[in-house]
Amino acid sequence: MFVVDTIPVVREVRAALTIAAICFGLLALIIGIVLSSIPWVDYVILKQLRLWNGSLSFQYWQKPGVVRLTKVYIFNMTNTEGFLQFNEKPKLQEIGPFVYREDMEKVNIVFHNNGTVTYQHKKILNFVPEMSRDRDLKVMVPNIPLLTLSTQSKSLPRFITIGLSMFLSGMKMKPFIPLTVQELVFGYEDSLVSIAHRFFPVSRRPMSKMGLLNGRNGTLSEVSTIYTGHTDMKVFGLINRLNGLDHLPYWPEAPCNSITASEGSFFPPRDKTGSDIVHVWDKDLCRVLPLQYRGPVKNSCIKADLYTPPEMVFGKPDDNNPENKCFCMDDPSTCPKKGLQNISPCQYTAPVYLSFPHFYQADAELLDAVVGLKPVPELHETYFKIQPKLGVPIEGKVRVQINLKVERQPNIGVVANFPDIVFPIMWLEEGIEELTPSIRRWVYLATTFADVAVPCVSYGLILVGLITIIVVFVKAHNNVVFTHEAIELGKRTIRRGSSFLVNQQHRLLVNKDSNYILLSNDIEEISTDVVV
Repeated sequence: MFVVDTIPVVREVRAALTIAAICFGLLALIIGIVLSSIPWVDYVILKQLRLWNGSLSFQYWQKPGVVRLTKVYIFNMTNTEGFLQFNEKPKLQEIGPFVYREDMEKVNIVFHNNGTVTYQHKKILNFVPEMSRDRDLKVMVPNIPLLTLSTQSKSLPRFITIGLSMFLSGMKMKPFIPLTVQELVFGYEDSLVSIAHRFFPVSRRPMSKMGLLNGRNGTLSEVSTIYTGHTDMKVFGLINRLNGLDHLPYWPEAPCNSITASEGSFFPPRDKTGSDIVHVWDKDLCRVLPLQYRGPVKNSCIKADLYTPPEMVFGKPDDNNPENKCFCMDDPSTCPKKGLQNISPCQYTAPVYLSFPHFYQADAELLDAVVGLKPVPELHETYFKIQPKLGVPIEGKVRVQINLKVERQPNIGVVANFPDIVFPIMWLEEGIEELTPSIRRWVYLATTFADVAVPCVSYGLILVGLITIIVVFVKAHNNVVFTHEAIELGKRTIRRGSSFLVNQQHRLLVNKDSNYILLSNDIEEISTDVVV
């Protein structure tokens, strides 16, 4: 039978646990203070937001998994005879939608050392029959090649226009032609277009077929260079070069020829720029489109900022809108009415003008000249919803209408009765219907969830650390109980001489139940006996 003193072991275990608890509390406190003091989550997010081969944003940008739809609406002319013979207003019937899913990816990607990346778009438009009208439906529309030729011929000598009139009459040209929607959108054979394609100079040579969206399928010829965000997030996603140029060649001067805009995939985060205006490059518009901040919105629990174009974006240049002067090609008389954007420099000089659908926010005279159009903001307004922390568009619709500006040419017989008019042809809506679940989850975690979780984790660690340290010291204090007997015993021990203490002749046992008991070699040792 052996008697083992276990008090030193218990004391050592308690001491170790106390030290461990204190260390844990201090560590939690320090980590919490550090995490609350530095934007560590922003660093992680920005690393994945910048474009580089391997980042999350690169995967989203290179081959977007979002559902992108192009919806086409055609204006069917229902009173051609009354319009041409009896000066009736054109009665237009909107037919649609004809929906196409846009499968897009970036190809020929090259990263540069100056924080930019060059690429080309590859787009495939696939018809979605379950969401569409029959694309083989016949519609009556203006003969765009013929009316373009007649309008441009006004500057020609009279004897040439007379010869041209005879030529067009011999070809039995008509100002309105029936086409299927598929032909109008993606191309049909036209004798005038074929002649122009064969004989016109390269700068003015149209495609071999006439189609309003012809050329959108396949790899586009346009080469774009944008900023990746590695040099400065304030220019993240902005265009650096288009086809090697730092400006648009269609317009004579700034700001009309500026390319300082997003290509639509990313925008500089508003949290970084603080700007209420963003710009987006739209090839259809032949210009950069400004978008103005309208206020905060939510999209499926994700915070976003709403942007729409300013009301005077297609306004006539005046004291309140001087920046639009350069779209008039140095001739104020060529400035169109409010609500129209001349895009003829991008359309082989054809008199094509864009507006918002149904002449939304346009001059009232344009709407009054036709029958059947009714602008509705919810249906016809262009907008973007952009996450301010990431600069990622989570929803957006670009809605534009294609119009043909026709000028009367009395010297050409087949169109002699066609009056001066801005004639609506069709309008289309392009945009993001919704983010994929994986992208939405990433955006939600990086913004809404992180904004709540990060403070909770940081201040939670601080709170845990403080509570742990306080509990340890309170518990240690409560384990020490000073009684009158213990104090008297301590006094007597001290009087026995300091030499005993120096030579460790005495031990002081701290015990909550038995108070302080001084033990020496001459006094029987009190311990907990264990029989082995």
